[in-house]
This record gives sequence, structure tokens and C-alpha cells, in this order.
Amino acid sequence: YLDRLGVLGPWLVAAHCVWLSDREVGLLAERGVKVVHCPVSNLKLGAGVAPVPKMLERGVTVALGTDGACSNNVLDVLEAVKLAALLHKGVCRDPSLIKAEEAFRMATVNGAAALGLGGLLGKLEPGFKADLVAFDFSRPHLKPLYDEISHLVYAARSRDVKHLLVDGRLVVEDGVFKGLDVEEVTSKAVREKEKLMRRLEEARGRC
Repeated sequence: YLDRLGVLGPWLVAAHCVWLSDREVGLLAERGVKVVHCPVSNLKLGAGVAPVPKMLERGVTVALGTDGACSNNVLDVLEAVKLAALLHKGVCRDPSLIKAEEAFRMATVNGAAALGLGGLLGKLEPGFKADLVAFDFSRPHLKPLYDEISHLVYAARSRDVKHLLVDGRLVVEDGVFKGLDVEEVTSKAVREKEKLMRRLEEARGRC
């Protein structure tokens, strides 16, 4: 139906895609549609499992997403990367599916491509924006180190981020946000939550 309407094309970023038939996977590949796989959200909601191995096999660009806080809670990209690498190994009973390198690519190169920024982001190459994350691999749970990519996918956590640069600007240094009062932000979030809960109780009282 969407194809008949002219919706499908390289301009479309389709999230979730958990109910695709084999024919629809082929159609996404033919039209150049980009897909954003949100494994944590899909599992929390019991929505289904996207046929990622089939999409990758057909040449579909699959990136990773977190969805919203209501269906993901922490919005941790590394959690999505690890789950993307593990999920289909269990579902399909095949440990060779979605290798660490593939999951890492989904989070970097494919993410940039899905946003139409493949020539600017997602790679450490001359001419690309300096969006860089430095991890502290000295921590006990990251020892011993055998393979950097495998470690990032299967062992690293967001708390292991030491430095973070966005377009060359240092926004996290030694694990601490620069120019951001975390306590103030979290306190405001708690206050806003309390306001929403009061509104919810008031609405229930009117029913």
C-alpha cells in the first residue's frame, strides 16, 4: 500500500519494521528504504522482532535506535548495540548471525547513512566531522582485551565513556558533562514528572 502511494524510497527512514513479510523485505531493498532497528523498545513492548538478518542479506541499510523513554527507559545506545548483536543469535539459534562488526556498523556508518549524512558522519576519515567517543578500557570488566570492536559491542557500557566530542567540541571530559548541570536537569525532570502525575490523578478524578 505504501509503495502504491509512492512513500517508499531512499528518502524514507522506517522504524521498527517488526512485521515484515519476505516480500516486503525485498521491496524495502528495491526502493532503498533505510530501516532503524529498535530492539530494546520492541522487546519491552512485546511488539515483535525485526527480521534484521534477512534485511541485511538483501542489502537494506539497517541502523539502530532507542525509541522513546516510555518504551526504553535509559535510551542507552550501547544497550541497543549489544542486544542487536545478541537477539537473532538466540531467536534463530545461530551464533554466526549479526557479528559484532555488523552491530557496530549499524550504530555508526549505517546510522549516518539513514540520516542522509553518510558523507559527514560515522567514520574516522579526513573530511568527516569529529564526532568521537573515547572509552576507558582500563576498567576491570574490560580486561583482558582481545578485540576492540567486540569489546565495545559486548562488554562496554555507557559509564565507560571517558571523553566525547561532537563536531570537535568536547562535551564530556573524564566522564563528566561540560557546560551542563546534571543535578539541575535531573531535579527538573523529577518536578515535571510530579506535575504530570498530579494532572493524571486530576483527570482520573473527573472520570
